[in-house]
Amino acid sequence: MKKLMTLALAAAMMLGAATGANAIDFKAKGQWIMSFDYGMHGDFGQSKASKNSGFKNEDEFEARQRVRLQLDAVASEALSGTVFFEIGDQVWGDNDNGGALGADGKFVELKRAYIDWMVPQTDLKVRMGIQGLALPSFTTNASQIIDDDVAAVTLNYQFNENVGLTAFWARPYNDNGGYSSRWDGNNYDQNYMDNMDMFAVLLPLTFDGVKVTPWVMYAAMGPGMFDNFDKEPGNAWGRASAGMQSGFKGTDWNDSYGNAFWAGVTGEVTYWDPFRIAWDVNYGSASYEDQKMNREGWLASLLLEYKLDWGTPGLYGWYSTGDDNNPRNGSERMPVVSANGNNQFSNFAFNGNPYIAREGILGSTMVGTWGIGARLKDVSFLEDLKHTLRVNFMGGTNAPKMAKYIRGVADKPGTTVSGPAAPYYDGAYDPIYLTTEDYALEIGLTNTYKMYDNFTVMLDAAYVALWLDDSTSTWGKNPGRSALGGDGVYDAWNVNLSFVYSF
Repeated sequence: MKKLMTLALAAAMMLGAATGANAIDFKAKGQWIMSFDYGMHGDFGQSKASKNSGFKNEDEFEARQRVRLQLDAVASEALSGTVFFEIGDQVWGDNDNGGALGADGKFVELKRAYIDWMVPQTDLKVRMGIQGLALPSFTTNASQIIDDDVAAVTLNYQFNENVGLTAFWARPYNDNGGYSSRWDGNNYDQNYMDNMDMFAVLLPLTFDGVKVTPWVMYAAMGPGMFDNFDKEPGNAWGRASAGMQSGFKGTDWNDSYGNAFWAGVTGEVTYWDPFRIAWDVNYGSASYEDQKMNREGWLASLLLEYKLDWGTPGLYGWYSTGDDNNPRNGSERMPVVSANGNNQFSNFAFNGNPYIAREGILGSTMVGTWGIGARLKDVSFLEDLKHTLRVNFMGGTNAPKMAKYIRGVADKPGTTVSGPAAPYYDGAYDPIYLTTEDYALEIGLTNTYKMYDNFTVMLDAAYVALWLDDSTSTWGKNPGRSALGGDGVYDAWNVNLSFVYSF
């Protein structure tokens, strides 16, 4: 009996050891956001312009929420898996997204799902699956080319403390309609020539007080990748992104693969800390057989800031190429894939709000604009309370003549425009297309209070003043288009109050 008990105990210990060797450590992360907006004259508010714009018109006051839950299954330092769900954004009272009485909407979305692993006996790290992917940016901290979730394989290797290497292959689009469906209505299931594949190599270099990352990226674009463009409102090539094409809403269709290329050098100097210099220089082009569909341009930005005990004052500026006065030779603006990151230059004029407040009044990116700005960042006089004040003055870099191809059709939502205007209407560009004769001023104040370790309250107020040229050579009597409609332009403003619980 004694031997039997000893044997059973030994077996139990062996079983326990085997179980421990295969144990998985589960880690959970999450975020709840309750957001309340009040404002007017952007893609929201009861102005005459927004009512006639043809785009979604929000009330002056809106309440919404979003929940994100992430689960990491960690086997070891060399192997883990992650799944990331999102519920929302849900507008309170809106039945379409489950916010009306009774709720019960089915709006659980898969945001990310990937595995991380290391090649045995090496320091090569691999990530496979739907993941957050962004090109580097040291000024805005949000790439103006791609900063979004996408299916990809990413490789990362650190040669030494100074030199690393990152490479990825991403597939944003495939099997969404297909080239064959465009020409043969009986072959919708072939999904032929409808893929987009991106390949990139980044070389992060780190030295004492200096970081520099040169990078290049190439993309092959099938002619059928936009076939279901209108049927997918969540498509990253939508109205805000300004896309890589000059507009597919007209009568021009591609019948061959397109090629896109980007390159950039980004970096920062902190050698003279607390003084910091940061820069981003980006170039991109997208080319097709049809010259009208081509895009080529660049965007550069510079940031100077000095960190003090009470806050960080900073000066910054940017410049991007814009369209010339010939719509038949394509666009001179840098192509964009999907810039969905938090642009720290602007919370309201561009995509910059860290939560789910209103944003993107001028567009999702700084492409086609120039600007200078000043900010006081993270100013704090009371414990756990911080303030950031921004003032930006900006203008367009697009030729005034381009307004003639847009003017007269902006007040006709849903119009399919052919001819020279086609590449510049209905989704090809920003909510407000700024020419060299147009200007805007943004003033924003962001206040964050850390009430508890995991609970933050943010009060953000922003105002964008617009001066669009109303001469007959530009916009004429009815300046503006798109989100502000064809019957005038109004200064936009918004106040957001967000309650954020993160763990």
